[in-house]
Amino acid sequence: MTYRAGDLKDLVDKIFEVDTYKSKMGDDEDIVVISFTVEQINAAKDLVDFIEKGYDFVLDADSTPGEIDNGKYKVFVEMERNRNASRNIVELLDGVGKISNIDAFKFRYYKSFTSKDATEFNLAETIPGDTSSYFERISESRMDHYKDFFSKSYFESSELLGDTLYLKKAYADPIAFKLKDFNDTNVINESITQKINMNDYAEILFLTKYIGDYNIMKFGHRTITIENNGHTLVVERI
Repeated sequence: MTYRAGDLKDLVDKIFEVDTYKSKMGDDEDIVVISFTVEQINAAKDLVDFIEKGYDFVLDADSTPGEIDNGKYKVFVEMERNRNASRNIVELLDGVGKISNIDAFKFRYYKSFTSKDATEFNLAETIPGDTSSYFERISESRMDHYKDFFSKSYFESSELLGDTLYLKKAYADPIAFKLKDFNDTNVINESITQKINMNDYAEILFLTKYIGDYNIMKFGHRTITIENNGHTLVVERI
């Protein structure tokens, strides 16, 4: 199949992940795993086909057999971890961007809340290029990883797709948040200009029971902060 510019328009998320998921081709320290979030199963299959046919540095491309949340699917791309990885990713993004009409991608490394512009400089600075630096990078900034931030939570699972955070608890409906910011608590406190909302105590009580023993506050009509051990996540409920 031949793909044209815009064939996957509005079907691929502009934020992708690097090294968030485990490799099926080998050890994680030897393989870089890129994951795209895609709307619709057919679009995911088309993206896999496009990547497999167009890039000889790709070791494997595959998609999830079923949806992961709200009709979304994951496409996984594996390539060798080496000093050319960032350059190869930029080349891959150029092609994926053309068929999805995305001019600029962002990426999130490992399980971080924060995303960066997917420039070759940022990719090279962030993605480990060898085994030893991989283990060092993974062990850094543990609280910036959403799995660690929610380590004392009550819910069963968390998934960060693009800028949307999904939380799931047994015997309860999942809840979703739009991710707005994440930083040291003192930095977040200085950045918030809205007043504390003292009238939505019921929502704060619900979130505390759902999420766990965190310092949760609401500002204005939509902004919610979740604080843990000197770090604060800023979200909006959706």
